[in-house]
Amino acid sequence: MGIGEHFEGVKRHWERNLSFLDYFKKVYGRAEPLPKWSDADVEEFITSDPVYGPQLKAIRESRKFALGGALVGAAHLGGVAFKYSKAPHGVVLATGFGAITGAVLGAEVAEHWYQLYKVDKQGANLRFIYWWEDKVSGQKS
Repeated sequence: MGIGEHFEGVKRHWERNLSFLDYFKKVYGRAEPLPKWSDADVEEFITSDPVYGPQLKAIRESRKFALGGALVGAAHLGGVAFKYSKAPHGVVLATGFGAITGAVLGAEVAEHWYQLYKVDKQGANLRFIYWWEDKVSGQKS
């Protein structure tokens, strides 16, 4: 095995490990960005795709858990800090940390509530992007 073959193997290895970057290239690496979509467009995709539609709907519903957790965490930890400390910088830091912690906990609850660990979340989002790209290009023609 020569040095060239070794570097080809290393290159293939890192292409596999960094394949998630293809998602970002598809979404953010465009010369002309896709137009904004509305909730009605997302609902149309959900009803039109029997496989990825319900998955995307569950992913979108899971955001409510994270938002609720962030609000509860921020209110609780910020309130405790205000009650015992009354230092403005401590209250701000505690509120921020509570929001982050609550959002992570809420997202984890949603992960199990909707069984998102069984779903390819990136694949469902990317499938929607492909669908939206096809729909928009069909309207321009």
